Amino acid sequence: MRVENVHINSLGVALHEWVSAEQAVADGLLGPEVTAANGLTGTHVSGDVPAVDLAVSAARTTLERSKLEPDEIASHLHSGVSYQGPVGSYPPGYIQRELGLEDASALYLQQGCNGMLGTLEVAIGQITGAAETAAVLLTTGENFSSPEIDRWTGFGQSYFLGDGGAAALLSAEEGFAEVRSLHAGLLPALEKWHRGEGPLLPSGEPGSMADMAARAERFNETELSLSETLERLSAFDLGIIHRALVDADLNASDLAKVVPIHMDGRMIEHSVMKPLGLPMSKSSFDFGKGAGHVGGADVFLTLEHLVRTQEVGPGDHVLLISQGPGWMCTACVITIRELPVWAV
Repeated sequence: MRVENVHINSLGVALHEWVSAEQAVADGLLGPEVTAANGLTGTHVSGDVPAVDLAVSAARTTLERSKLEPDEIASHLHSGVSYQGPVGSYPPGYIQRELGLEDASALYLQQGCNGMLGTLEVAIGQITGAAETAAVLLTTGENFSSPEIDRWTGFGQSYFLGDGGAAALLSAEEGFAEVRSLHAGLLPALEKWHRGEGPLLPSGEPGSMADMAARAERFNETELSLSETLERLSAFDLGIIHRALVDADLNASDLAKVVPIHMDGRMIEHSVMKPLGLPMSKSSFDFGKGAGHVGGADVFLTLEHLVRTQEVGPGDHVLLISQGPGWMCTACVITIRELPVWAV
């Protein structure tokens, strides 16, 4: 969809200790052949800091960087992949209480690693639709420090799971960047890739991300090979990306940066950059390879880095891309209009 009058007013991130892949190899947590192949250099670890507190920290930075007052925020959209709190709790309520927000509506989206661009899609509708919302806060937070999760290889050899938080404040009136377009879609033919063949009623046994990886492997063994699966989802993702570019009245050659989720450099090059006819130097892999895959936060962690370090500036067009189980994909084009005061 073509988007008008939606602006990114502010961004904030929360990242703690960085652990190198080299150290993980030395500790016996990772084989050296993995890093040699995927090009990833490390990830961030937050220890016992809860995911929702990482989201709160990122949101506080976002609000501090903005000229908008908290009481101007009419909507709060949160997303998460890993543990966000006890069953029956509502993470947005915790975050709003910690931030002192009042009278803001709240939605909690669970779209896996597509979560934050998913909340952006909803925010666009709230700002441009019947609600005419003036400002929307997006938050996410992840902490994969669990004995049930192997952050180095538990999600396959193409990702190092990372801890962190990200937040974005969307405004109908002002911001340093303008949202030009967003297109999203779902490829339900691949939903079983992550669901598996188990019962659709509670089994009494807790699931885990390791279970999901095993289900995906089983699907590739019994129903559709990994190569065929990747071929189908790559074609689907590229269709989403091309639609977002068309709606923004841009060609791939107009892009200053392409920001995918943080993953194996080979996947970025062969599934995104080469099909778009762009060199890897126009991707954000140099940052993403050391940041870790922080669920849906990746694209906004990277965007904050690019803006803060002035790797992108006024007039630059940036493509944000994320995916999630289901199989879903979202692509968004933004244009930087000015550098915010927090850019160094």
